[in-house]
Amino acid sequence: MSLLLNFFIGFLASMVGVIPPGLLNMSAAKISMKQGRKAALLFSVGVCITVCFQTFLALLFARYLDKNPEIVDLLQKVALGIFLCITIYFFFIAKDTRREAPKEMNRSKTNRFFYGMLLAALNLLPLPYWVYISVTFSSFGWFSFDQPGIWAAVIASGIGTFVMLAIYIQFFKQKNDRKKPNINMNYLLGLITAIISIITLIKIVNEM
Repeated sequence: MSLLLNFFIGFLASMVGVIPPGLLNMSAAKISMKQGRKAALLFSVGVCITVCFQTFLALLFARYLDKNPEIVDLLQKVALGIFLCITIYFFFIAKDTRREAPKEMNRSKTNRFFYGMLLAALNLLPLPYWVYISVTFSSFGWFSFDQPGIWAAVIASGIGTFVMLAIYIQFFKQKNDRKKPNINMNYLLGLITAIISIITLIKIVNEM
């Protein structure tokens, strides 16, 4: 049961936490529009490999923090402010994902896989994000830091990241085919971060 919970949390959380706005998802979309879906999916696989490595490192650190409750309490308060800011960003500031992506993209097709790995490595958001997510859900008894549980979350984070990138690839392929996508992904991401913020706030209030 704990493995399933770790996998489920890893999959859903990765769709939000490992893709900062305008970096990985829009790069995948632009590659799809310029060079086709195959090149974009190859880029996405490279991204997912790096994300899995980052998630593994973050969970090892989170396992240490889980044994130090005083540090966790401070982390939760800081994270609440961060997630509220992210929620506001997705709802009111981020560009509509239904808009056309910029068309400049001049990189070689043969480098897509390694380009994805490099670009994901420049994104450090998964490290603090996964520390927060895992420690918070562990405090509810929903996340396990044993070795199989960590690997389940790591694998799920890669799958969730790939699914989210594939969604962006599909949406912008439709746009390129002159079919207007009707969903602004920022609203979906904003809703998820808002839910995470509410869960964190409830936990902080209950511990006061």
